[in-house]
Amino acid sequence: MLAKLIIMKYDANQLKITEVQKSKIEEINFDNLVFGEIFTDHMFTCDYEDGTWKNPEIKPYGSIELDPSTKVFHYGQAVFEGMKAYKDDKDQIWLFRPQQNFERINKSGARLAMPEFPKEYFFKGLEELLKLDKEWIKKGFGNSLYIRPFVIATEECVSASPSTKYKFMIICSPAQAYYSGEVRVQFSEKYSRAANGGVGAAKAAGNYAAQFYPTNLAQEAGFQQIIWTDANTHEFLEEAGTMNIFFRIGDKLVTAPTSDRILDGVTRKSVIDLAKDMNIEVEIRRVKVAEIVDAARSGELKEIFGSGTATVINPIVGFGYKNEKFELPKLEDSYGKAFKDTLMKIQYNQAEDKYGWRYQVK
Repeated sequence: MLAKLIIMKYDANQLKITEVQKSKIEEINFDNLVFGEIFTDHMFTCDYEDGTWKNPEIKPYGSIELDPSTKVFHYGQAVFEGMKAYKDDKDQIWLFRPQQNFERINKSGARLAMPEFPKEYFFKGLEELLKLDKEWIKKGFGNSLYIRPFVIATEECVSASPSTKYKFMIICSPAQAYYSGEVRVQFSEKYSRAANGGVGAAKAAGNYAAQFYPTNLAQEAGFQQIIWTDANTHEFLEEAGTMNIFFRIGDKLVTAPTSDRILDGVTRKSVIDLAKDMNIEVEIRRVKVAEIVDAARSGELKEIFGSGTATVINPIVGFGYKNEKFELPKLEDSYGKAFKDTLMKIQYNQAEDKYGWRYQVK
């Protein structure tokens, strides 16, 4: 006997909205923002109980109360996403490839045995939240609203098993153009971000907790970040800190393939598409530490840059490996700069979007 397929339909019109009585926006100095410290007036919440998502709500931003036995504290069932909203010169609000973030948060959740979040609630909740807090999205190239969707396990129980209850939330934080100064990285010789069969491809909270300690060690040695190497041999370069990583050897762009160790970055995919359209040769393959060291010594290594939502493109000016340091050339016509300018013009509705990446919030 065939099992009956049950498709749950979610009605986005069930969304309940409670507005703040008075906005706190006038108290905020938008010329002096610290990334991720200030949050908008409202947040979106939705709960999973009895096998279904229910009670989608936008309400005033505030604390949530959790029992000490709540499973997220004990077994780490927590995943998140990073997105941005942009406002163009006509006050129109845009997102960049949000379908990718929606799909990835559910992929991350599935890896941690968490239930899939419905598309109807995700997009309705996100769009209504952005419309409600639209004044927090400032115009100007580089200004944006950082969006953090996340899911946590909320069952009150310390048994070592998947939670039966979850909370999905979206919070937002105004952001300025990201500039981290000159970044030098250390090629990891001991620590790895993830291993085969692990959760490296998921945006799991624990991935980020595990990278703080080795990053602190790198900073003590005079570097700002780490480029992680594979867990088996430490011979291959995989990601940089919390970013995907690209290397320019001569005129060729090289980056590691995604896997169950490497996050499938939205910006990464966009850079690869742009490079191909710019007639830049792209190789997606495993990248040996020895290859990059040799290229740096011969002068063939022209650029290293990270890609991610917060930074878009983060150029790396030098790296260290086995007590040896290498500086990269300063280029006027860098690939990284070209990719960043092109991506941001698409994001801010200042250039044609032939890829269909822009998503308007109406």
